[in-house]
Amino acid sequence: MEEYHHIRQDYGKMALDESTVPASPFELFKSWFENALSSNILDANAMVLSTVKDNRPSSRIVLLKAIEDENFVFFTNYKSRKAQEIAANENVSLLFFWPQLEEQIRIEGRVTRISTSASDEYFYSRPQASQAGAIVSRQSEVLADKASLLKDMEALIQHKDSLQRPMHWGGFQLIADYFEFWQGRPSRLHDRLVYKKQNQGWKLERLYP
Repeated sequence: MEEYHHIRQDYGKMALDESTVPASPFELFKSWFENALSSNILDANAMVLSTVKDNRPSSRIVLLKAIEDENFVFFTNYKSRKAQEIAANENVSLLFFWPQLEEQIRIEGRVTRISTSASDEYFYSRPQASQAGAIVSRQSEVLADKASLLKDMEALIQHKDSLQRPMHWGGFQLIADYFEFWQGRPSRLHDRLVYKKQNQGWKLERLYP
């Protein structure tokens, strides 16, 4: 048996106090997120998206691309495994983890598609290679020959008029009803503050570490 109990990191850079945090979890999220961006953390907008279908969870990394009307927006192929799982169960979770800051944020809620116009706007803002990749990729399906994928992608780039957003590619937005902010503290006595949606406001609670 491989043992890893010797791997241990003590935390203590910052503290999280419910008496000083804002009433809105979105304000606290934006504050933490802006700090992560200004700290030059690689892919600070990377988040774990977890879905559940038939009582079987699945997780993967996606990138936060916008916060629109306090909803968290990401993009993907609507035929992908994650999209099929979302279609079966709209309840998902997001997780941001910034180890350099000793912080993580858990967000839960339900997911809906964004408008086609918003998906168009983002798609055509992407580099042409990224547009072509989204068109030729049958995301999550078995790929027998990578060379043919690259050939198809190059052919699309050479014929720029063919770079049209496919209807099976676009954005999702998570409408949050739960936030947990985690701040690492010494001796594993971490600070955990939770915001739960209640009517038109938010209830703030502290959890045991």
